[in-house]
Amino acid sequence: MSLPGLPPPKPIPLKERAAIVFVERARIDVRDGACVAVEADGTLTHVPIGGIACLMLEPGARISHAAVALAGRAGTLVTWVGEAGVRLYSAGQPGGARADKLLWQAQVALDPAARLRVVRAMYARRFGEEPPAKRSIDQLRGIEGRRVRHAYQLLADRFGVRWKGRKYDPHNWDSGDLTNRCLSAATACLHGLSEAAVLAAGYAPAIGFLHTGKPRSFVYDIADIWKLDTVVPEAFRIAAQAQEGTLKTGPERAVRLACRDAFRKSGLLAKIIPGIQELLEAGELPRPEPPPEAQGPAFEEETSGDDGHRG
Repeated sequence: MSLPGLPPPKPIPLKERAAIVFVERARIDVRDGACVAVEADGTLTHVPIGGIACLMLEPGARISHAAVALAGRAGTLVTWVGEAGVRLYSAGQPGGARADKLLWQAQVALDPAARLRVVRAMYARRFGEEPPAKRSIDQLRGIEGRRVRHAYQLLADRFGVRWKGRKYDPHNWDSGDLTNRCLSAATACLHGLSEAAVLAAGYAPAIGFLHTGKPRSFVYDIADIWKLDTVVPEAFRIAAQAQEGTLKTGPERAVRLACRDAFRKSGLLAKIIPGIQELLEAGELPRPEPPPEAQGPAFEEETSGDDGHRG
């Protein structure tokens, strides 16, 4: 809320925000211009909607039209998720793709040579070394999978947790073992944060390079780059504590809090958006220019924040 005679405050850039907030069994509403969570007994908790990247609504949560509108203006992604965020039911875009960036992303994805260059850049950023030469995308995917499985085993040995491989059923949360549930909860946090960054930067979540055919393919591409450095070690650490019986809360909640702190400590949001542009630039294709006969926008809209802000 702005004071009389003063311009409205500018939205907080995404890279300067906290990462995510989970809400369950509460109603999200707007009171006196601020976003709040109203519990069954009437208790109000302030939700800093303009200071977070992603609001994840778990089972039992409801949200008002006013709160959704406020989140949209602030450029905050709202998602409706299953228990611990392991399933995504729906998402409200904070701003959506920008035409110039969307066309560039699609152009790079549709060019086989450019797409391979981007995948190789993703591999190099993820593992800190150049991928083997003369490998196809499928071959790089296989090499990457082996390295990730090896990294999981090393972390399991390091923290002393029982590990029989990555196995989970998104339709049956309790079917997974403790470590897999912690990994699923951690990955869901990272996916929410990555999708918020992809949308706020003006790109399309569905147009992926290593992952394809899914509504969030590009989100998975981006999240995987930072997964092993951020959320995966936290998942194994929390699983070890839960296995030892030293946790003071449920493992899924402990994982979410640990991921939040890891995002803040690593400054991940400040890295993702420029990282996306650097990856697409690795495709070595220029951004397409609009055709000369194209008609400009009917209304000139001024934005006061990132690409993802509506106002």
